Order: sequence, then C-alpha cells, then structure tokens
Amino acid sequence: MSFQDKSLTCADCGTSFTFSANEQEFYQSKGYTNEPKRCPSCRQTRKAERGNTAFQLRRTQADVPGKMRSVR
Repeated sequence: MSFQDKSLTCADCGTSFTFSANEQEFYQSKGYTNEPKRCPSCRQTRKAERGNTAFQLRRTQADVPGKMRSVR
C-alpha cells in the first residue's frame, strides 16, 4: 500500500500538522487503525501531564499489604 502525506487538524490546539507517509506506515505496522488526533507538540504535552501512570499503578498495587505481585 502506498502512503501519501496528509494534513490533519489538532483536536487540542486546532493547528494543522502533517501525518507523513512514514508515520502512516509505522502506525499500520503497529496495528493502529486511527489517525493521530493531536499534533506532536500537544501529544508531548499530554504525555508529560499524564506521567507514567502504568508504572505508578503497578507500584501502588505492589505496595498494598497482602497483595502479591506476580513474578514472571
């Protein structure tokens, strides 16, 4: 499948950004079916605001007395 650059509009700030052919190919290789909704700048800001919640959740669950962590 041949990809071409697309111009998308950011859902947060409303600016236009390019969803490049290389990015589209990468998204497809990862199995992603949706196009990005946010520009790279807003994605980075949102990621920083969220922090590493998956790590925080695992740590919180491991710190609860009586909870056993599974060992792989």
